[in-house]
Amino acid sequence: MRPRILLTILLTALFVILSGCGGVKNCPVCGTTTGGGYAVIDVVPVPEHNPNGEPGGPFNSFDISWIDPVHHLDFVSDRLGLDVAVIDTTQNIAVNAIQGVNAIAGAGDAASVCDPSIPPITSVFGNFTRFGCRNAPFHLITGFGANGKFGGFPGAQCCASRANGVNPMSGPDGLEVSADGNTLFVANGSASVVVFDLTTMNLSTNPPGQPTVLATIPTGVSADYDGPLGIAPCVASWNGEAGSAADCGDDRADEMSFDNVHQVLAVINGDPGLPFITFIDMSHIINKTGTPSQQHCLPIDSTLAYGPWQAGFGPADYGVNYPYQGSNTTWVPQDPAAHFNPPSCILGQIYYDGAGGAASGGVGLSTTVPVDTVGATFPCPDPSNPQTFGGVSGSTASLVPGVGTTPSGTAYTIPCHHGPIVDQTLGTFCSQTAPGGNCAGAIAPAGLGGMMWNSNTGHLLLTNGNSIGITSIGNIDEIDPNLTDTSCGGVSCGPYVKNSFVVPNCMPTSIVQGPGNNFLVGCADHDGEAFPPNEYVIDGTSGAILATINNVGGVDETWYNPGDNKYYLAARDMPNGPVMGVIDAKTNQWLQNVTTGANSHSIAVDPSTNHAFVPLQAGPNCTTQSANGCVGVYAEQ
Repeated sequence: MRPRILLTILLTALFVILSGCGGVKNCPVCGTTTGGGYAVIDVVPVPEHNPNGEPGGPFNSFDISWIDPVHHLDFVSDRLGLDVAVIDTTQNIAVNAIQGVNAIAGAGDAASVCDPSIPPITSVFGNFTRFGCRNAPFHLITGFGANGKFGGFPGAQCCASRANGVNPMSGPDGLEVSADGNTLFVANGSASVVVFDLTTMNLSTNPPGQPTVLATIPTGVSADYDGPLGIAPCVASWNGEAGSAADCGDDRADEMSFDNVHQVLAVINGDPGLPFITFIDMSHIINKTGTPSQQHCLPIDSTLAYGPWQAGFGPADYGVNYPYQGSNTTWVPQDPAAHFNPPSCILGQIYYDGAGGAASGGVGLSTTVPVDTVGATFPCPDPSNPQTFGGVSGSTASLVPGVGTTPSGTAYTIPCHHGPIVDQTLGTFCSQTAPGGNCAGAIAPAGLGGMMWNSNTGHLLLTNGNSIGITSIGNIDEIDPNLTDTSCGGVSCGPYVKNSFVVPNCMPTSIVQGPGNNFLVGCADHDGEAFPPNEYVIDGTSGAILATINNVGGVDETWYNPGDNKYYLAARDMPNGPVMGVIDAKTNQWLQNVTTGANSHSIAVDPSTNHAFVPLQAGPNCTTQSANGCVGVYAEQ
């Protein structure tokens, strides 16, 4: 009898070791409060990948994932397929690849068509914003003509990784689906956002029908992908000069968050030396209301292309006539600092350029808004952060939205504010109406990452990893969209940073709203400093830290799943290897870490099944059936 008991104990122990938790409740190794623990139950091959080359090689460069719970679809940014992969989360199969004419799948024949109601723009570049819509009379000097389709994504430009510096030029990047499942927003490597109408995507045909493009909206100035040298000078600059080459422009649009109530999209350009965030009114676009210009977010001067006046752009440079003020034969040179033609749906931008603060004597600061540095002394935006054609954030001339005129003389005003000033010792928020403490120094912070609208306050919470020079301090910035205040000279005052909350020993990379007013902050390492694993649950209004979780860290994307009231974390930089972390959102207790794969930094969960979908690079995790990369499906056993 005794040998049988010993054998039973040994077998039970072996089962627990092999399965992580098995059927043992409150497993001391993984912390689960239920019987099974988590495991991979399926893998989904990603379309159009192979083991040979780039692009179209192994599925090793991907970005954000987002699940539409209405139609049970997972959208994944695929930067080697140059598309957005679409996965049916009920069948665990890929059902589409949303793409442009430069994509791998379909060789361009299956590219998304641009909404035919988009009116033409009478300029050389038409309404084409680098990889945007190629509607008539679009043409490039290199010979590409109008075809009515979406140009596409730049992809990973050969093997993008966080180490080689090409990442800031890659795309697609951040993405999100509206709550009704009808609209897809995708951030692109060409400093732009592409808006797709998912109601036009037909998954019942073979091949599946592509969704229509409603708008391509610049958030800054694109690198010169289609110029004579392409982005080669910028790539070289990122491999040693921190992307300071003029060819880089404002780098990729990246993380985003959509306010489904007010239909405002917030998106960051987080890679430039002086990053910024853009707020875009999507109401007319997704509701298809208003004028054609409003429905497609055309530039303020809808007869000319987006962007700054291109100094020196004329017959002597390119052998063509640049149409100006309705003339197809006369090129009239203009002062490039005087004219800009921004998108008409931009509500405002916030520039993290270190302007203002007591170090500048407080001159020109508003006495009514604590962090508004937009007064007479500081141009809007500050000249240290331009978006120039052939320029780069950090040079000296300003060609950005603010108060000005388009090349043809149309006046515009786009509200622009500056990032917050914080105590340079503590990282706490400094109200500029009554600065105190060590608020004299104003640095240009970087490291803007994930963001989330607080449904309780209507404010945006933005992760700010480099608030001050002390690497052990990160911040969550609270931004008031300020949609109704028009007291600033008769125009909208625009969004501004209202507060900034300290998160210690953390480079915050992501934030997600859980139950009530709880927000989980995902933490990563900071500028070469490796912190012990930690995450925080904070109050979304006060910023107070409600809980600290030390069992998982090195996180990029986080997700809250209301289906099982749990947080899921893509922790690619855990010391012992990448994992998917699971946290109970009711008790704020860590439950389990499950092994994923190299660079597995995005995650999304279907609330109807509680299955988590994690992109995985090519390797054994994807099995031989999908050895070129896959999306792993994780579930509680």
